[in-house]
Amino acid sequence: MSAFNLLHLVTKSQPVALRACGLPSEEAVLGRGAWLAYEGAPCSSWRRGSWGTVAAGSPGPALAALRAAGSCRDKKDCKVVFSQEELRKRLTPLQYHVTQEKGTESAFEGEYTHHKAQGIYKCVVCGTPLFKSETKFDSNSGWPSFYDVISPDAITFNDDFSYGMHRIEISCSQCGAHLGHIFDDGPRPTGKRYCTNSASLSFKPADKNNAGEGSGNASPAQTGKAEL
Repeated sequence: MSAFNLLHLVTKSQPVALRACGLPSEEAVLGRGAWLAYEGAPCSSWRRGSWGTVAAGSPGPALAALRAAGSCRDKKDCKVVFSQEELRKRLTPLQYHVTQEKGTESAFEGEYTHHKAQGIYKCVVCGTPLFKSETKFDSNSGWPSFYDVISPDAITFNDDFSYGMHRIEISCSQCGAHLGHIFDDGPRPTGKRYCTNSASLSFKPADKNNAGEGSGNASPAQTGKAEL
């Protein structure tokens, strides 16, 4: 049986837009059984998803979200723009992976997970103030958590349909750096949990006498919080 006939048997119920390895096209949408084609990722890094088929038609919400998330960096329309060469030199490999490639640091291993000092948490890429220490709380999720942002325009939100689930990604509004995700299981008064990677943050202490790393005695017990 030829490769073409085999492909026809596998896909005869779903039309497939065949393209060379590279960026997913505007004609591709994600549906049941498709390869999750992340923009800029080589075909070898695509993985089988649990929800979708690549079929001809208009872009679906999943692909649209993947394109929208991080589009500030891609289209160079951020208020603050850095070259990737500069960022690779200035950031650590983990910081670059998290902020530029939407990575996630290991739970309970981030620098600021149990950080207790008073001050301001800023974007590690551009220095934009994001969170006040007063809004930080121990969520036992494994990542630094805040119940409010320092200002309404400090962060942008994008739908994220990666890994077969729907989450809301949070990014720095100034440079587009990936920060983490927001969930509706935070404390009062907002009820929100801004679950943030330590690698996305830098910290400016309120004063030099209170710039310590803070207590690391908080229990790392898992409480079923949604993962970053």
